[in-house]
Amino acid sequence: MKILGIGNAIVDVICKVEENFISNNNLSKGNMKLIFDESEFKKLLSGLKIQKTISGGSVANSIVGLSQLNNNVGFIGKISDDDFGEKYESGLKNENVNYFYSKKKEVLPTGTCLILITPDSERTMCTFLGTAGKINENDISADAIKKSEMIFLEGYLWDEGEPKKAFDKAIKSANKVAMSLSDKFCVDRHKSNFLDLVKNRLDITFANEEEITSLIDAKNFEEVISFAKETKRHLVITRGANGSISIEGDKTFEIGVEKNLKIVDLTGAGDLFAAGYLHGKLNSFSEQDCLKKGTEMSSKIIQQIGARL
Repeated sequence: MKILGIGNAIVDVICKVEENFISNNNLSKGNMKLIFDESEFKKLLSGLKIQKTISGGSVANSIVGLSQLNNNVGFIGKISDDDFGEKYESGLKNENVNYFYSKKKEVLPTGTCLILITPDSERTMCTFLGTAGKINENDISADAIKKSEMIFLEGYLWDEGEPKKAFDKAIKSANKVAMSLSDKFCVDRHKSNFLDLVKNRLDITFANEEEITSLIDAKNFEEVISFAKETKRHLVITRGANGSISIEGDKTFEIGVEKNLKIVDLTGAGDLFAAGYLHGKLNSFSEQDCLKKGTEMSSKIIQQIGARL
């Protein structure tokens, strides 16, 4: 198997909202809020018109993208034996993803992410993790990991306790490890742990400029480049309108964004960028062509609603 993703198994519920919905509900535009109370989540969803329901989760989106590029891929993510869990599993299998998890009835339901799209196409997320956030080391197949060239993890999944043990088991069993920092919220919440992962345990780190700047408390982007070179780590960073950059050892590679796109929804832009980049990496593309494939995939996804092509 080329790559095995391990992440939050989340059903995406996509809704269009007006700008004032974000402020009226005290949400931080463009970021993700974790909701721990199921009734609070249901209250937020009530009255909204659902545009689309998709088997989601950041790394799962990337893995589906890699499958669509004809790579042999797999995924591990915790779901419950309920209606959303059934939809989640069948959604992945329909995309030719090997699903290394046997669901059973859990105390908490399958995780759900409410994706709110404002008129400017920005997306703000409210996530009720449900049982996805209760992943533990027993849910992780060391055998599946060892048979993969690389694993791909997400910062959204990391948490103290059982998820940390699951992470540790996955990394120890892996041939190569890539990870997305996921969100500034995650970075700020787990800064010291994420910094340790980036500096000592990851082969490739994906981040956007805001996330990596926050992680190392950089004052400008030159400090980010210096950090990567000093620590000899491989960072792949998306920079919005400034394109993307890969820093590996003393070498840097950059690419701009595609012009004149009709942007309708930024959901999944980073996920599909990672899919395109990793497709290149796993199939021996040049570093510049890896960035190019990532840009191509992210450009496609932002011209439609949802995080799946």
